[in-house]
Amino acid sequence: MNKSREVDQWFDAYEHPAKDAMQHVRETILAADPRMSECIKWKSPTFVFEGNLASFNPNTKKHVSLMFHTGAKIPGAHPRLEGGGNTARYMRIADLAEARAAEAALRALVAAWCAMKGDDAGAKKSAAKKPAAKKSVAKKPAAKKSVAKKPAAKKSVAKKPAAKKSVAKKPA
Repeated sequence: MNKSREVDQWFDAYEHPAKDAMQHVRETILAADPRMSECIKWKSPTFVFEGNLASFNPNTKKHVSLMFHTGAKIPGAHPRLEGGGNTARYMRIADLAEARAAEAALRALVAAWCAMKGDDAGAKKSAAKKPAAKKSVAKKPAAKKSVAKKPAAKKSVAKKPAAKKSVAKKPA
């Protein structure tokens, strides 16, 4: 069971008429699947595996109130869950006797959540591990440059004959 020290401390400091029922719900959820763990979020014990499954509502004093954050998306029929809309669902538990009666429903919720999230996590991990698809591009061999080597051109410098000076003769 993945009990957290910080959640233990929270329960030590928390006063609630149905604290024993809350502890029973906690133990049932954590025992339902070894991947389930707990932490304190929003100043309340929260049960997590690959996301937030549920949190206690610590302000409700007449009963234990457990909010399933995305309860509408948990696959399967869960008649103990209350609420409408597209997101959250709630479970109310009056006392320890009702917490014991709710064990099977809680285990079913945890199993459905973990199966859904486990499948999601597996799909994400396998997608992350897949190498990118290689494009099948036929490579053309590099074109060989057929450059005929020409012998280096000889610089032929034509020598110009020296210019003749024309000297005019003076009459004698």
